[in-house]
Amino acid sequence: MQRRSVIIGGGVMGCAIALRLAQRGFAPLVLERAVPGAEASSAAGGILAPQQEAEGPGPGFEMGLRSRALFPGLVEELRTATGVDVGYRASGLIALADEAGAAALAARAEWQLARGLRVERLTLAEAREREPALGEFALALRFPDEAQLDPPLFVRALQLAAARAGAEFQSAHVRRVLHDGQQARGVDIEGETVESPIVVVAAGSWSGLVDGAALPARAVRPMRGQMVELETRPSPIGHVLCAPGGYLVARSDGRIVVGSTMELVGFRKEVTAIGLETLCALARRVVPSLAEAPVRRFWAGFRPFTDDHLPFIGPTPIAGLHLATGHFRNGILLTPITADAVAAVIAGDEPPIDLTPFSITRLG
Repeated sequence: MQRRSVIIGGGVMGCAIALRLAQRGFAPLVLERAVPGAEASSAAGGILAPQQEAEGPGPGFEMGLRSRALFPGLVEELRTATGVDVGYRASGLIALADEAGAAALAARAEWQLARGLRVERLTLAEAREREPALGEFALALRFPDEAQLDPPLFVRALQLAAARAGAEFQSAHVRRVLHDGQQARGVDIEGETVESPIVVVAAGSWSGLVDGAALPARAVRPMRGQMVELETRPSPIGHVLCAPGGYLVARSDGRIVVGSTMELVGFRKEVTAIGLETLCALARRVVPSLAEAPVRRFWAGFRPFTDDHLPFIGPTPIAGLHLATGHFRNGILLTPITADAVAAVIAGDEPPIDLTPFSITRLG
């Protein structure tokens, strides 16, 4: 079998790249071992929050801002192409700190205001004017431009749009990427060769396990995140709320997603008693009235973790072999900018961002 392009991984990243490549005429084949979006893409909280997630100024932060700005256009594009509403809301986000974390939160406000971004510093009383159900905290920051969406709906819309644009999807286990050390030749799927001069590895936490993917085995590792979904009618909160230890995201239908643990435990996908206890305690601390909320469901997923918390995006030293993995906590947020950048490079165009900080060559 011969294809113009092959994508390994059918999560949001693989589906979005497939959409952009199909629109450029590259007829992508997406290979997914399960079903599209079955792993981290559907397990995520769906927070679009580069200002909250930022560890400080730098290329990762700037990429997050650029990607957040792309969502209104992408959401409308997906709605037009598929009819799917992905639950996008520019809800804003309130970050909360206790006495021990107040100084660090205040410092975040200072450097982001100096960058020209919108940040509001709030007392607890001012925060409660916006979110009356809040518990006790020393300081709050409001980021009015942060947003959210519903990840399972997002991946469904991306897959439908990609398929309608000409991408094909196949359930298959990729044994290895085929190349001669200089040029990609395709992939081996369970003994069958799919020939292609372009291969994109977008397999999330499993990317480092793909033989021949130009990734050292531990360059991308699974970071387990456990999550709980509570049922409320109506929701007691409107903003995304972040506090030490996690976050709360209110869906438009009354569900509240509480996440997330961060555990380097390999590919163990269990939900644990201590994980559930930690998340429920977080929910009660941030919004005390949630102590009486029914637990609707709970689950665990894997974030693709890198040691420097930056993804691997773009070409590798092997011609035709490209990476789109290692997005850690920000896979949903960085989907639009990653897809645009990878598709541009493959098409021979200038990418929308400088990919140098995200190159696999930074590992030496």
